[in-house]
Amino acid sequence: MQTILIVDDEKAIRDMVEEYLTGEGFRVVEACHGREALHIARHEKPDIILLDVMMPKINGYDFLRIFGQEADTPIIMLTAKIEENDKVLGLELGADDYMTKPFSMRELTARVRAMLRRMQKAANSGEVLRVADIVLDNAMRRVTVGEQAIELTPSEFHILHTFMRFPGRVFSRLELIDEYDADFDGFERSVDAHIRRLRGKIEPDRKNPRYIETVYGFGYRLVRPDIVKPSCAPKAQN
Repeated sequence: MQTILIVDDEKAIRDMVEEYLTGEGFRVVEACHGREALHIARHEKPDIILLDVMMPKINGYDFLRIFGQEADTPIIMLTAKIEENDKVLGLELGADDYMTKPFSMRELTARVRAMLRRMQKAANSGEVLRVADIVLDNAMRRVTVGEQAIELTPSEFHILHTFMRFPGRVFSRLELIDEYDADFDGFERSVDAHIRRLRGKIEPDRKNPRYIETVYGFGYRLVRPDIVKPSCAPKAQN
């Protein structure tokens, strides 16, 4: 049985999510603030985390900063903030998706199932992709650049996988959203946020990208291996 961790300081929301997702066949564990969520996530190892932003003790943004260094568990933000910059900040800190409160439980369940499908599809695939000195092992969810292992969030991993399947092809932001999943209700700036984080992890110098190139007016592409310039491996992750 797959485990979902719901983190929210509002008991009514935790109870609603727990009742609905339990009825859908999931095991649900709860935390009322970020500090408790860190403890539970480390011990329960949930399949997905549903994370409120505004909480006491440790808020959702700080949880992302801390836990993102420890695990690549998919995270869906649950936020009352409607400003696009607030959503982008969460995505840049490592969240994979977001929903604005109040939200539909049917839609939340669809987002959870879609994310789990993507994770299972990757786990069932034995595909190993190589472009220049980047190696992506789909089954092991492992990425290396040269000799350096790189930790990616599920969204970052999926975007890199899409690029590596078609090196040299230009993808618009909307195409990358469509490739992510038909159920993913993303917005274009979320793609920019994920790519900024991805560049920060795989590029030796993100200001002068070696691998992921911006094609102004169109989108992004992974440079073909025959034209990637030699360079040193990226710095080790903290």
